[in-house]
Amino acid sequence: MPVELIDPEPCLNDLMNKLMTSAGQIDFNIADLPAMPEPQRVLMVEPTYYNVDYVINPHMIGQVGTVKRERAQKEWEQLASSFQKIGLEVIKLAGVPGLPDMVFSANQSLPFLDKNDRRKVIMSIMHTRQRAREVGHIEKWYHKNGYDVFHLNPDNIEDFEGMGDAIWHFKRKLIWGGYGFRTSRYAYEQISEIFDVPVILLPLKDERFYHLDTCFCSLDENNALIYPPAFDESGLEMIYKVYENVIEAPAEEAIGLFAVNATCPDGKNVLIQKGCTEVARKLNEHGFIVHEMDTREFLKSGGSVYCMKMLLW
Repeated sequence: MPVELIDPEPCLNDLMNKLMTSAGQIDFNIADLPAMPEPQRVLMVEPTYYNVDYVINPHMIGQVGTVKRERAQKEWEQLASSFQKIGLEVIKLAGVPGLPDMVFSANQSLPFLDKNDRRKVIMSIMHTRQRAREVGHIEKWYHKNGYDVFHLNPDNIEDFEGMGDAIWHFKRKLIWGGYGFRTSRYAYEQISEIFDVPVILLPLKDERFYHLDTCFCSLDENNALIYPPAFDESGLEMIYKVYENVIEAPAEEAIGLFAVNATCPDGKNVLIQKGCTEVARKLNEHGFIVHEMDTREFLKSGGSVYCMKMLLW
């Protein structure tokens, strides 16, 4: 299937077509990049069929069949309510039998708002066969709601797992692109072309941090939360070059509690797994408001707050 190009925007300048792999290639300031508005909505998939039915990441080992469904439902509802309390509209989609991981709705797509306020989305190519059918169900929602829907070329792109690996810089048209476990590096060539945005490429090196959203969180334009050992030296150099302040999560909170799989949709309110005391302290010191969520049942699948929603405009 060829890439579906629907009236792509003209190239703004050479900057907007770059794929960056080293700090020396980052020759711009964040303020130079086109602005994007804050997302106003989140898409969440109800956990009716959520469970650990198979093992596709290290966190699932020993967890098959252990999910407490009633507790998972309460945790999901608390998270949805918390998004509403900080001012976001929550769109709830029904779960699908046989797709227990569809609840992790950050993975099936990468939405975007262009300069003309047209809503666009690139659909994922899931890495594992167990999750492949999720994409079509999410795509139906985008079609019904007026998005221009794009597909990467599967002839040369093996996998791409949406906003699990492709993370927008807060309020700027810049993508941080993780790759190595669930996403092909070459996916970003097509993504950069379709959306006409630069991409900073971050290779991931620890299978426990198989998505970028497990070890990198863009808090606002100038602050990020990361787990440094998940990156190589070049990746860390790029992160530290772009962000004025980088908060580092300790191993016990990043690995055991998925501390970096937090989300900060508005640049001030951070939703994070309960018990991440050191990270919460650092966030408070930098002026963020911390909201502790209990996502213990979802940690069994290797996901937490960020994984359980898709930010939309």
